[in-house]
Amino acid sequence: MTQLPAAQTVQHSPSDGSRTLYGGKGTRRITVRDIALAKERGEKWPMLTAYDAMTASVFDEAGIPVLLVGDSAGNCHLGYESTVPVTLDEMTMLSAAVVRGTQRALIVGDLPFGSYQEGPVQALRSATRLVKEAGVGAVKLEGGERSHEQIRLLVESGIPVMAHIGLTPQSVNAMGYRVQGRGEEAAQQLLRDAKSVQDAGAFAVVLELVPAELAAEVTRVLHIPTVGIGAGPETDAQVLVWTDMLGLTPGRVPKFVKKYADLRAVMGDAARAYAEDVVGGTFPLEEHSVH
Repeated sequence: MTQLPAAQTVQHSPSDGSRTLYGGKGTRRITVRDIALAKERGEKWPMLTAYDAMTASVFDEAGIPVLLVGDSAGNCHLGYESTVPVTLDEMTMLSAAVVRGTQRALIVGDLPFGSYQEGPVQALRSATRLVKEAGVGAVKLEGGERSHEQIRLLVESGIPVMAHIGLTPQSVNAMGYRVQGRGEEAAQQLLRDAKSVQDAGAFAVVLELVPAELAAEVTRVLHIPTVGIGAGPETDAQVLVWTDMLGLTPGRVPKFVKKYADLRAVMGDAARAYAEDVVGGTFPLEEHSVH
């Protein structure tokens, strides 16, 4: 694999002398500048998806610095088989809910399939809706070199952009769900994509389902943070879909997912206990009644 020049690391202290992305005590919103400073400090940080105000508030209180209102809501909450059917109206509604439920996290709203592929002007129109109507602090869109001009116009217009390369779920009909960047030619294309989105002005880039060695090289050569999902441990940040991470997703989950809880079992047990109380006449009791 051809080696590109490594990005130069600049040592920089947090602007308030102690601020870190994860678990910081500041009350203002995280910004893309904070993300850039974390890269300079070599500080890793977590990102989770969120699709509603209540869940987002839990993650915000836990100190998660960046929440992605992903079009994965199509699979997780809207009952679609893929992210493709998700609309901009749906993303705007979900993003607004997450913004209302948080105080500190940077909220990144996904641009869904069909809302930016026509070109930069359509991308700007769609992103403007997420910023003005939902209040997100940044948007995310898929594609490397093919999305260069969309990213460039959004950034020039004052809208921060998180890019997404590697496996891009909106293109599942063309590429399928498989590892991206294997082999010399594919690896070189992914490197070109990474450089392209950086040159266009993206403040960070998601690397999905990419060999760990390739993700490590991309992280080394880029000045902007990389966010891994199924891309090994060497990226600057990690993201997981929250329903996967907390064990709510039924059936098999991707290999790269680590389950930190089994909410599906907890919720099922609670629902059955409630039903049995109602059927057995032990709920509600006197203490649950008003007179």
